[in-house]
Amino acid sequence: MLTSKERSHLKALANNITAIFQIGKEGIGPNLEKQVLEALEARELIKVNVLNNSLLEPKEVGEELANNIEAELVQVIGNKIIIYKKSKENPKIQL
Repeated sequence: MLTSKERSHLKALANNITAIFQIGKEGIGPNLEKQVLEALEARELIKVNVLNNSLLEPKEVGEELANNIEAELVQVIGNKIIIYKKSKENPKIQL
C-alpha cells in the first residue's frame, strides 16, 4: 500500500508522462498484462488510457489490472489510469 505522500509524489511525476497503452472493448488480456509488466519494469510508472468503447469503467480496469500484475493503482482520473510498480532490477523512483 502506498501512503498519501507517496501517492502524491507519484501523481506529480505522472503529470508529465503520456499514456503508452490503450484498453478498448477487448479489455485486459494476458498479452496486455505481460506488456504492462515489461513497461513497469523499465519505467516503474505508467499511464494507461481507457477508450470510450471499453465495456468496463476506468476504475474497474485499473483495479483489475493492478491486482492481476501485483502493482499499485496510483490514480484514476477521467479515462486515464496511473500504475506504479517498483522495478526489481533497476529502481529509479525513490519513495
